[in-house]
Amino acid sequence: MSTLKEQLRADLTTAMKARDELVRTTLRSVLTSIGNAEVAGDTARELSDDEVRAVITKETKRRAESAQAFADGGRPESADRERAEGEVLARYLPTQLDDDEVAALATAAVAEVEAESGERPGMRQMGQVMKKANAAAAGRAEGGRVAAAVKKALAAG
Repeated sequence: MSTLKEQLRADLTTAMKARDELVRTTLRSVLTSIGNAEVAGDTARELSDDEVRAVITKETKRRAESAQAFADGGRPESADRERAEGEVLARYLPTQLDDDEVAALATAAVAEVEAESGERPGMRQMGQVMKKANAAAAGRAEGGRVAAAVKKALAAG
């Protein structure tokens, strides 16, 4: 069993004992999503820590989207609840990169592709640059932020 999944279960037990309803329901939800991911496909299997982190990232993003939808729909209390659940899940994710760090990753990825191909990449090579930038970000930045930084770095050249 992954150590991250064990940590989630231990924290769920602690939240249940402390009668912390927000943490309890959030962790139950994410553990259910992890369980569903484990049995998806032809055979059931244990997820690695990286795969568990990917499920948590997906759940965090889903909660952010739901919070925005609730806020736009005039339901601020539901939006606040979704944001609070997202904050609980964020504890289990790596620290997110700030905009300057994402821009530096994008610039480095452009330089790396330029070194490999021998010419300055343009928008046509954005996929190659994105592949390298996303690998360097390693889940510490949302894909949309990385894409925006890569576009800016490609346009600057």
